[in-house]
Amino acid sequence: MVWLVLAFPIAAVVMGIGTVIIAVRNPDPVLRVAPQAAEETPAVEGRNHAATGAKKASAP
Repeated sequence: MVWLVLAFPIAAVVMGIGTVIIAVRNPDPVLRVAPQAAEETPAVEGRNHAATGAKKASAP
């Protein structure tokens, strides 16, 4: 019965390490999406602001 108590946590740790190894070796590519039309610009700026919380630079 002790093996059952130890086997599941050990298996979880081994699978977690395996997942990290897979994620580090095969990262997803970063997609750079530029707005295609002038109508999409406010939506893209809003999305970027929501994702980063950065303030928009003021125009000179």
